[in-house]
Amino acid sequence: MHSPDHHSTLSHKDYARGHLREKDVIYRMTPRMTKELAEKGMKLGSPVFIRIFKESHELEIWMEDTKTKKFKLFKTWKVAAMSGKLGPKLAEGDLQAPEGFYYVAKSQMKPDSKFHLAFNIGYPNSYDRAHAYTGSFIMVHGNRVSAGCFAMTDPGIEEIYTLCSQALTNGQPFFRIHVFPFRMSATRLNKAKGHRWHAFWTNLKEGYDWFEEKKTPPNVALKEERYTFE
Repeated sequence: MHSPDHHSTLSHKDYARGHLREKDVIYRMTPRMTKELAEKGMKLGSPVFIRIFKESHELEIWMEDTKTKKFKLFKTWKVAAMSGKLGPKLAEGDLQAPEGFYYVAKSQMKPDSKFHLAFNIGYPNSYDRAHAYTGSFIMVHGNRVSAGCFAMTDPGIEEIYTLCSQALTNGQPFFRIHVFPFRMSATRLNKAKGHRWHAFWTNLKEGYDWFEEKKTPPNVALKEERYTFE
């Protein structure tokens, strides 16, 4: 069970109440995050976009530039723990972390997580359901243990959660999370030729390339059980 970290001023009783925990974290994180963002010409509360790369254990947060509406990379965190191997999540209990295109609305934020703070990435999405994949409660959370989720450590999740929560509070209706097996270069994908998930990964690469080129995340839809982008 988590106990309040040494930075927190909350009692155990108050810590157990998610809304107070969230408030405490944002209060503590805001000055530092504001300063770090300002150094890169960015602002707390701007829309966010997340990419996760399983092979390199990286989580990136991109922030929207108010003038250009393009997204710029703010920071990359190491994923402390993630279970399973490369490839999508297929079934409840398979301990796989998903791959694909997800989004998080305010209702998916979980400040009362037993892993300090968390948000639900929204698995299964319409693609997963079309392929009869099952599973639930796939989170980005604190701590260093994971069963199909992405554990970011407590200090890591405090930063990530603050950026995401403030974007939602400031009017972003939801933020997108794109989860990839690896950085989707042609060379890396080519190395996976003959892998059972090569066709699926080729489809994911279309969404990856869209963002790489336009620096705005695509709207993702489903057509004939494949992802489409516009």
